[in-house]
Amino acid sequence: MVEDQSVSVIRRAGLDAELGAHWERLVDRQPGADVTQQLEWGRLRSSVGFEPSFVLAYRDRELVGGAQLFRKRVPVAGGIGYLPYGPLIFTESRRDAVRAALCAALRDLPGLGLRALFVQPPDGGEDIGEELSALGFRPSAAGIAPRSSMRVDLRQRDDELRAALGRKLRRWTRRWPERGVRVRMGGRSDLPLLARLLEQTAARQGFTPLSLDYLRRLYAELSPSGKARLFVAEVEGDPVAAALMTACGGVLKTRVSGFDRSRATAELRAPAAVRWSAIAWAKANGYRYFDFGGLSEQATSTLLSGEPVDPAELPGPDQFKASFGGEAYRYPRPVELIGPRLLRHGYDLSRQVPGAHRVQGLLRTAFRGGTADP
Repeated sequence: MVEDQSVSVIRRAGLDAELGAHWERLVDRQPGADVTQQLEWGRLRSSVGFEPSFVLAYRDRELVGGAQLFRKRVPVAGGIGYLPYGPLIFTESRRDAVRAALCAALRDLPGLGLRALFVQPPDGGEDIGEELSALGFRPSAAGIAPRSSMRVDLRQRDDELRAALGRKLRRWTRRWPERGVRVRMGGRSDLPLLARLLEQTAARQGFTPLSLDYLRRLYAELSPSGKARLFVAEVEGDPVAAALMTACGGVLKTRVSGFDRSRATAELRAPAAVRWSAIAWAKANGYRYFDFGGLSEQATSTLLSGEPVDPAELPGPDQFKASFGGEAYRYPRPVELIGPRLLRHGYDLSRQVPGAHRVQGLLRTAFRGGTADP
């Protein structure tokens, strides 16, 4: 147990039913929180070799903050952990004390059974990143979670949302019905379709797709509580685009998407129809933001520069996201702590030699994807 004035932090390997339900409610009510801090995500990651655990901050008997982090034992290196979009602080009363106690607990690598920890602080958690840095964490390039993204504020009126769209996209919102484009809510039976479309997209864009087995586990964990929603676009009844969204903290976020460019998808902008339908659904169901689930650093820097931006100048996938008229934003800077000097030296050296990008890519794939091996 770590103590800081009136705040104590307890480490737990898991949560019982009552505490788990309480944790899930707090996370879901936290503005901007990510589904990776929900218990279902912990069960999902445990299915591919990552062990979830918790640090929980209490003031008296009130749970005022905490984090779900993930550990995997790696040959030679030992226990490697990552913490996506946390820790979370559920109160503004004496926030400094809660933050200090949580960060001190994360600094104690031996107490967590870790030799290295990679942290992406949550939305609005700049002070958390600063606290961790003061405790010896350093900036991280491991990419355990997207650092920036683009989101649409759903508190706008319908006409304002439509007016913010790019000119061509705005016209298409009225043309889709007459061109036979229909978006429906999908289900478990559509997951093979999503996996197939994802593979096609991955082949074009050069990333490793999630497996069908992992997508099924993800959907099985998150869909019963409404934290996963699958949208499918069809052209005259033929499915051509799909996107799996996650819901948490008032945000509907794109997690996985794919489309068949070889058919009518590109001409009819079926992927855009999926996003526009998801935006409308999220607004109708009381969400605050629709999040596109990631944005390149190049596009983020350009969009946040304050200068006029022509979306056509952005990289392809970012052009698509920018056409919806949302706002680019960054999460706080990610940080890392690698304890043993020899391990830290080896990690740093691996990033300096030819092929270092492969080391970062393997870490990124292991932390974000559906594989067990980094």
